[in-house]
Amino acid sequence: MAITTVDPGYSPLKKTTEAPPPPKVVTTPCDPWPRPYYLEDGLRRVYPYHFTYNTFCKERWRGREILDIFASEFRDRPAEYYKEAIESGMVTINGEKIPSTTTVVKNGDIISHTLHRHEPPVSSQPIGIVHEDEDIIVIDKPAGIPVHPAGRYNYNSIVEIMRAERAFTFNPLPCNRLDRLTSGIMFIGKHRAAADKMTVQIKDRTVKKEYIARVVGEFPEGEIVCDKPILQISPKLGLNRVRANGKEARTVFKRMAYYPPQPMDGTLDPQKDITSKKTVNGKPWLEKQGYSIVRCLPLTGRTHQLRVHLQYLGHPISNDPIYSNQRVFGPSLSRGSEGDSDNDEDIISRLSRMGKDEVAEAVAYHDEMVDEYNKRKAEKMTGEVCETCGTNLYSDPGAHELGIYLHAKRYACQMGQWDYSSELPKWALPPPGYEGPTEATSETDPLAIDLRNLGLEDPALEADISRDGSAVAVIA
Repeated sequence: MAITTVDPGYSPLKKTTEAPPPPKVVTTPCDPWPRPYYLEDGLRRVYPYHFTYNTFCKERWRGREILDIFASEFRDRPAEYYKEAIESGMVTINGEKIPSTTTVVKNGDIISHTLHRHEPPVSSQPIGIVHEDEDIIVIDKPAGIPVHPAGRYNYNSIVEIMRAERAFTFNPLPCNRLDRLTSGIMFIGKHRAAADKMTVQIKDRTVKKEYIARVVGEFPEGEIVCDKPILQISPKLGLNRVRANGKEARTVFKRMAYYPPQPMDGTLDPQKDITSKKTVNGKPWLEKQGYSIVRCLPLTGRTHQLRVHLQYLGHPISNDPIYSNQRVFGPSLSRGSEGDSDNDEDIISRLSRMGKDEVAEAVAYHDEMVDEYNKRKAEKMTGEVCETCGTNLYSDPGAHELGIYLHAKRYACQMGQWDYSSELPKWALPPPGYEGPTEATSETDPLAIDLRNLGLEDPALEADISRDGSAVAVIA
C-alpha cells in the first residue's frame, strides 16, 4: 500500500477555489400586466414596448466583432441601427456597456439587446375551445397567430394570449405545432406531465391527422399519393422544396369538392368548358379556373409538407404567399420540379423582398381587380419611422394575409380513445350559387382511406396491434 504525506491543514471537504460568478444579464425594463392589447378594425394590436433579448455567445460567434455578428445574423434592421445601439448601450456584453463596435465576443459571454418592440397585429378572432379537462385544452387555433413568441411576435402569440385570458401564472404548454398562417386543432397541456404524454403520443405516430386545403384549379379525383422528399432551403425564410436529397415525406390527398368559376351572368352550366381561358399577359395560371377543396392525410410530418406537395402537384394553396407566388417561383410555380440548387439564391432573394418594397402576388389573384385591391391592402413598409426608436413602420396586413387556406380539421387517436375535430372553415363551404359538402363524409374523409389498398400500410403496425392491441405508427 502506498503512503503519501499531506499538509496538516488539508481537508477534502474544503474548497480550494471559488467558482466564478455568473455573467450579468439585462432584464426587460417592463413585463406589463395586463398585456398591452387593444382591439381595433378586427385586429388584435399591441402597444409598442421595450424588451430585452439575452443570449449566450454561440460557437460561430466566438472571436468575431460584435457589430459584425449583429449585421450578419440579425437582418431585420440595418447595420446603422445596430452600430447606434451598441454605442448607446442598448446592446451590452455581460451587463456592461461595450467600449467599441469592434469588441470581440468570447465564449461564455452573454449578449443583451434592449429595443423598442413593435409587434404586427393579428386577427382578433377568439381562440376556440374544442375540449378541456384537468390535463389538456384542445383549441381551434385562428389563422395568422404564431404558437410561440418568435421573430416579430411576442404577446401576439397563442401562448401569451391564453396566458392573458386566464392568469399570469398560467403556463400553456403546446403539444403540437401549427404554422402561423394555419388554423385548426391544437393541444395545450395544463401541466408538464400531460403535455409530455400527448407530445410523445403525437411523435410516436399514434395519432391520425386530417387537414383541409383550398387549392388552385380542378384537383384530380381519387386518392392521390405524393411521396417526394422535402429539403429545407432557407431556415431564415422558412422555405422548403422537393429535392431528391431531402427527407422522406408522404401525403395522401383526396378531393372533397370542385367549384368552377361562376359566369358573369350568374348562370351555371356544368357542361361548359371552364378551362377555355388561356394564358393572358404571360400569366399561365389563368388556365386554372375555379378551385378545389382537398382533404390531406400526412403520413410524415415535414415542415410545410402539405404546402410543398400541393405546389409540386400543380395545385398550390390558393392564397399561399410563398408556394403560390409566381413572382418567386416563376410562371410554372415549380410544378413537377424536384428543385435546382443553382436558382435557390434567386428564389431566396425574391422571397426576401416580399413585404419590404413589394407585396406577395399569389396565383389566387387571377382576377385583375382583386389583384390590385389586395396589393393596396397588403402589409408593406409605409416609409414612416417610429419617433422613439427609428424603426421602419409597416402598414396593417390585409385580410388575405392573416392566414392561408389550410386548416387542421381533425386529430384522432389510432385506438379510438379520443377524437377531436372542428367545423369546416368558411372558405371551405360552397360559395353562393353552388351546392357542395358542408361536413366530412365517408366518401370524402381521408381518415377512411384504406392505406392497405394504396400500399402505404406499415407492416410493423399490424404486427404490434395484433400482438398487444396498441398502435405504434400511423401518422406523424
